[in-house]
Amino acid sequence: MKRLLTLLILLALLGFAVFKGAVWWLADQRLADARLALDDYGVLERGSISSGLDGHLVLTNARWQDFRLTPALEIGRLAFSAGSPVALLEALLDPSRLPAQWSLQVEGLGLVLNATLFRNWVTADGRNPDGKPALIALSCAPDPRQQLGSGDLMRMGITGLAGEAAVRQTSDALEAELSTAGTGSVELTWPGARLNPLSWELTRESTDAPMRVTVRDGGLMRRIAAYCAREAGVEALAWARRATRALQDGLKARGLNASDQLLALYRQWLLEGGELVLSLQPGAPWLGMPVLPPEMPAQARTWPVRYNGAEVPDVYLQQRPPEPVQTPDTGASATAEQPGLEGWYAEPLASAERWLGRQIRVTLSNDNVVEGRLVTVGDRELEVARLVGGGEVVYPILLRAVTRFEVWRRGRAQ
Repeated sequence: MKRLLTLLILLALLGFAVFKGAVWWLADQRLADARLALDDYGVLERGSISSGLDGHLVLTNARWQDFRLTPALEIGRLAFSAGSPVALLEALLDPSRLPAQWSLQVEGLGLVLNATLFRNWVTADGRNPDGKPALIALSCAPDPRQQLGSGDLMRMGITGLAGEAAVRQTSDALEAELSTAGTGSVELTWPGARLNPLSWELTRESTDAPMRVTVRDGGLMRRIAAYCAREAGVEALAWARRATRALQDGLKARGLNASDQLLALYRQWLLEGGELVLSLQPGAPWLGMPVLPPEMPAQARTWPVRYNGAEVPDVYLQQRPPEPVQTPDTGASATAEQPGLEGWYAEPLASAERWLGRQIRVTLSNDNVVEGRLVTVGDRELEVARLVGGGEVVYPILLRAVTRFEVWRRGRAQ
C-alpha cells in the first residue's frame, strides 16, 4: 500500500510537471505568433508565464511598445481563465477553439505621458491621409491646427494613464470593460457574439445583434473644455462650437450633413461629458449610424442613443454633395511705411528669425490673430510667448498656418 501511494504521488507530481511544462511551452508559442502578427505595429514583451490546475494562465510584467509612441504600455498582470486544465490546453493548441465560457483580466495597465508622446513621423495636422479634415478636432491653442496633445494633458495634471481591463465570454454575450483612474471608462456588451482571436470576420459574423457601448468620461471632458478654452483665449461655449463646426465641416467634406440633434449632442458632450450609451454595428458604414438619402424624411430613421439616462431622438446623418474645403483669402495688403512712426508693419515670414525677442502679430489661415513675443523659429513652426494670468505661456504655431507676419517697429524711409 505504501508503495502504491508513493507511486500515485510520483505520478501526480509528474503529471503536474508535464501540465505546467506543456502550458508554458504552448503559451510561449502562441505569444511568439502574436509578436509576429503585430510586428508591423510594435514589439510585445511577454514577461513571465505561470499557470494553475484550475485552468488559468498568468503573464506578469509584460509590455507593449507601439512604434508610434515613445513610452511603452506596461501590463502588470494578465490572467486568462479557461475554466479547466483541459480547456486551457485546447485553447492554447488552437486559439479558435476557445471554451464556451472564459475570462481575461488585465491589471496594472500603465502608460506614462510625456511631451513627445507621439514620434515625430506621426503627423497630427488635422487631416487624414486621404486629405479630408479630421472629424474630431479639439484645438487647445490660438492656432486651431494645434490639437490637444499629451503636453496639454500633462499641464492639466494628467501625467499618466492607469487602469485595468476585462473581457468575458459567456453563453449569451461577449463583454469587455476598460476602467481608468480619473479619465473615464468604456463598457461593451455584444449579445450572441463569439470571439475568434484568429479572425475578426468570423467574430463579426457570429451575431446579427448590435453592440452596446457605454462611455463614461469621469469628469475629463469638463477639464478639457475649461483648459482648451483658456489656452485658445475664448469662452468654453465658443470653444465647443468651434469643435462642433470642425465636425460639421469634416462630414460635409465626406458628402454628409449631421442632424441638429447630433451636433447638439456632440457639443454638450464636449462641455459636460457624462454617460453616453451607443448602439454600434461593427462592419457597417459609420458603425450603423443611419445615413439617409436627401429625399428621405428626417424622422424616418434615427440612431438609438442615450445621454445621461435620457434617450436622444433624431440622431442621424444625411447624404449631400461633397463640398471642397474653402481656404480663407490671405491677400491682405501691407501697411504703408511711415518713417519714424511705431506700429505694426508686415514682414516676409522667411525673415522671422531676425525678429527674435520682438513683439509680433501673426494672422492665421482661419483669420485668427495671435500677438506676442517671438521666442523661436524652426523649420516647421515658430513659438510665440503670451502673457496669461501674470505669466508667460509659449504657443507653437505651424508656419504653413501663417498668412501674415507683422512686427511692432518704427517705420522705415522708402
